[in-house]
Amino acid sequence: MTRCKGFPTFKQRGEWVELKFMAKAAEHGLQVLKPWGDSLAYDVGLDPGRGLLRVQVKSTSVRTQYGYLCQFKPGALSHRQYTAKQVDFFAAYVIPQDVWYVIPSAELFKRRQQAITLCPIEPLHPERYRFEQFREAWQLMRRGRCVNCRLMIETKRAEGE
Repeated sequence: MTRCKGFPTFKQRGEWVELKFMAKAAEHGLQVLKPWGDSLAYDVGLDPGRGLLRVQVKSTSVRTQYGYLCQFKPGALSHRQYTAKQVDFFAAYVIPQDVWYVIPSAELFKRRQQAITLCPIEPLHPERYRFEQFREAWQLMRRGRCVNCRLMIETKRAEGE
């Protein structure tokens, strides 16, 4: 399997992953909204009945000895970062394992992480993988923004703001 999973470009693979996300979100009873164009920081909107959720969809097939490396930045070569004003959730798809991670953006922002290792396989050291709690955590999106608001408040308190 190629890194683009049979697609000529990563952009086309990304569009395929977005479609997979929208179908999976609909399976979980979420109302899916697709913004027109590529000018927004998020790929998909969701309406769980408590206001719009902005979701940035990412994917990985990059296997390391520790798991799958997934990057959370606007582009592969970008030095920019997403912000809490742009994205509420990240949905990360591990292609070879057919597994989704539903991660509140505040979880990444509080650690200022742009790349993480996801381990949907049996990890050698499970305590090292702090994002496994978000594997297939679709219920977080049904709760709406309150998940992120609570996490952002906790982060600001921890940073002494």
